[in-house]
Parts: sequence; C-alpha cells; structure tokens
Amino acid sequence: MPRAYVFTRNGGPEAEAFADVPRPVPGPGQVLIAVRATGVNPADWKRRAGLRGPGEPEPRFPVVFGREAAGVVAEVGEGVSGFAVGDEVFGHPVGGSYADYAVLPADGAARKPAGVSWAAAATLPVAAATAYDGIVQLALPEGATLLVNGIGGGVGTAAAQIARHRGLRVVGTASAGKKDFVESLGAVHAESGPGVADRIRAAAPDGVDAVFDLVGGESLREVAEVLTDRSRLISGADRAVVAELGGAAVLRERTSAVLEAVAALVAEGALDPYVTATFPFAEADKALRAVEEGHTRGKIVLEIDGAGPV
Repeated sequence: MPRAYVFTRNGGPEAEAFADVPRPVPGPGQVLIAVRATGVNPADWKRRAGLRGPGEPEPRFPVVFGREAAGVVAEVGEGVSGFAVGDEVFGHPVGGSYADYAVLPADGAARKPAGVSWAAAATLPVAAATAYDGIVQLALPEGATLLVNGIGGGVGTAAAQIARHRGLRVVGTASAGKKDFVESLGAVHAESGPGVADRIRAAAPDGVDAVFDLVGGESLREVAEVLTDRSRLISGADRAVVAELGGAAVLRERTSAVLEAVAALVAEGALDPYVTATFPFAEADKALRAVEEGHTRGKIVLEIDGAGPV
C-alpha cells in the first residue's frame, strides 16, 4: 500500500508515525499526483500540536502532514481539462502531501517548468506564493521601502527577492548570525530583538513605507512602531495582533495563476527558493524537527524517491 507520514493525535513528536494508506481517488475538479517532493513548513508541526487556522475543522485522525507538493499526474478527476496523466505539476494538496500520492485541486495546481527542480517546485505553494500574495496586496510603487520582519525563513526569503524584483528597497529583521544571508538577498539587515525599532530607523533613515510581518506577537508590535500608515501593515503570522494594530492578514489567493507566476520567477532566475536541506522520506521526522526547532534558513524539503507509479 502507499505510505504516508501522519500524526495520530494532537501532541508532540511522539504522535507521529508512518502509515499504510489507501491510494487516494481524485474527485471532480481534482488531480492525483505521484509525489516527488513536498515542502516542510512550520504549519505542519503546529497543526500536529493542535493549532488550527480560522474556520479549520477538528482533525480526523490519522492526519497526513504536508501542505505543498510536486509530482506527476497519475489520475485526473471528472471535469478536469487542463491536466493529463504524466504532466509534471505542483500545488496545494487536499488531505496532506507527506505521502506517495496526493490529491490537488486543479485550480490550485500548475505545471512545473522544465528548468525548475522537484525540490524547488515543492516549496512554492506555501512560502513563495504567500510572499507573492503579500507583495501584491501591499501594491507598493517602485522605489518604496519594505520592511520584512523575519526575513530569514522561507516566506521572508521569497518576499525579499520578489520585492527587489519589483524595484523595492528591502530592510529585513533577523538574528545577527543571518546578517550576511540577509545582505545576499539585496536587503539591509536590522538585528532582531529588543530595540529593533531603533535599528530599523537607522537602517531606513527615510522611513519605511510598509511592513510584511512573519513573526507576530511582541516582535510585530515593536516593528509596527516604525510605520505611520497601518493600512500598509500585513502579517502572515499573527492575525489577532495585526488586526489589533490596524493592519491585515496576508490575503492568500491559492490559484494556478499565482503558482504560475512564482514558478516563472524561479525559471528566469529572479527567485531562488533557497532549498537549504533535503531529507529522504524515511527521515520525515528529522525534517520536521529541523523546522520545529527553528533557526532554519530558506526551505526544507522531503524527497519522495519511492513515490508510486503513474
């Protein structure tokens, strides 16, 4: 039977396990893919821990980890005309992606460009697409200054590159140890931690036009101090605090058009997903621990080398 990495209850790493699962069947408007790679995200372990987004239902255990995947179309559901068996695609899974097979909604999937690796494609639906959605939402003019709070993670790394590609000046908060990495993105580094607002003002003496927060909590409260127009404050990490401060959550599109746009940026060399580590499927637990323990740079990917046949 196909394999999947699941959590059997809410809790810590002890709730994780490999399981044999039935091969999924795509419904109307869906495609089934043989997974080749899947991105590993903080949302994966947070969901296991019992944290749920607004309106997200109670889990039905076992729950398959994973919210982004790349693979080969193995079966096409009723009403799907844009994809065929054998197509190389990536997108947002329905029901998890740490598995040999995953189901994608056709309107939330896109073809993988030939020059984009499986690992790179598997990182785009969550991090790069969130970054893209946020930059589009802010709609800053060329030459404006954007602060990315928490620039060193997957979303922040993508946001910096997309912003720079659009002609924006970028300031990014990160730990002192990430200074060289932040500057390699074409951004100005501001060390995170107490007093960060003063360091941001020093890094951007002409002011900050918008803030893209990826940390939340007290860090979000402090960086918001540098912004006079709170309508230019968005967060991909803390809906409650950003609303309290007069800003908004990142509005996610989750469409094929957005996926095509970020894949095109990768293909042309304007966006590097920064896949900093890959793990074989058998080491799914180690990949999750690397993300759960924090301080990673860029993205971590699981490679499903033994994915099922098309």
